[in-house]
Amino acid sequence: MSSGMKFSKGCPRMLYPSSRNLTILYQNYYQNYVLKKRFNDPLINICLSYSNMDSQFITLACYVPIVRPVPLEVHISGFAGKHYCPRMATMNKPTFAAIRQYAPHSPSLIFVSSRRQTRLTALDLIAYLAAENDPKQWMHMPEEEMDSILDGIKDTNLKLTLAFGIGLHHAGLEEKDRQIVEELFVNNKIQVLVTTATLAWGVNFPAHLVVIKGTEYFDGKTKRYVDMPITDVLQMMGRAGRPQFDTSGVAVVLVHDIKKNFYKHFLYEPFPVESSLLDVLPDHINAEIVAGTIKTKQEFLDYLTWTYFFRRLLKNPRYYKLEDMEPEMVNSYLSNLVDKTLAVLIDSQCAFFDEVIIIKFLN
Repeated sequence: MSSGMKFSKGCPRMLYPSSRNLTILYQNYYQNYVLKKRFNDPLINICLSYSNMDSQFITLACYVPIVRPVPLEVHISGFAGKHYCPRMATMNKPTFAAIRQYAPHSPSLIFVSSRRQTRLTALDLIAYLAAENDPKQWMHMPEEEMDSILDGIKDTNLKLTLAFGIGLHHAGLEEKDRQIVEELFVNNKIQVLVTTATLAWGVNFPAHLVVIKGTEYFDGKTKRYVDMPITDVLQMMGRAGRPQFDTSGVAVVLVHDIKKNFYKHFLYEPFPVESSLLDVLPDHINAEIVAGTIKTKQEFLDYLTWTYFFRRLLKNPRYYKLEDMEPEMVNSYLSNLVDKTLAVLIDSQCAFFDEVIIIKFLN
């Protein structure tokens, strides 16, 4: 933040960009603009560290993981193979090697995409441990104490893996089993926890090493494997090296080889984030009409010019199907966008025009 900036006398806004709802950013920025005009004070928008391209619209910086309060060392490896399950199987040995290299005695989190993968990954790790001099090197407690704990475990797979210092964590476990696993891992009595991605949100487990085993998951709606949101991947990486537990962290990201360059560029180079406002523009305009912010087509156009969409339109016009950057063509594009959006609202009986071309909402 530049020197001399201060919070407005009104309500400062904290904005958290997400690949799922970046559109919140657009509306908040416009409302910030209105507040700025009202109070004549600068506003500070605060967001997470984000690898992004700078824009005329918002002052953004590219932060690499090493500049975190707890520096994060990131390693990305690509794996060939068209089919998902065989590709996941080939990642198990590198996962074991990563633990041996980066966290031989430190807590490690392994993120996978499904309950089934938690079990398969843990069983393969046990197979690699069996070839070691000390197969139970990841269990940091007396065997007698572990035996008494295992008597209370109901999940048979979890009972097997815990004996080797490997925990499982997913929604299919009973609550008591999950609580036992969490307590053992937090107290460093087991060294490795294999979990689904849901654990990345809201739980601050101490882990020196995070291994992300694959960046796809099975989408039941489309019945195919799709990419995880980038924010989920960043959140999982962020579990390594927590400030109150560690002074550094390591993240190992194992991906499909065709996506390796994508993740390398995203994590280490400025990366353009395109607008998704057009997908939900009628919803936002309807809300602004109801709020009284937009009453005419001109106010609609003004609204668009204060969005991130407009800045990206000028930077990357072809992405938004604008072929010519001549001012007349840009004006025509925006006018057509206004007309199409209003047509959607009129067809939905959310708005109409009166004789002086003022947009009104229907009660």
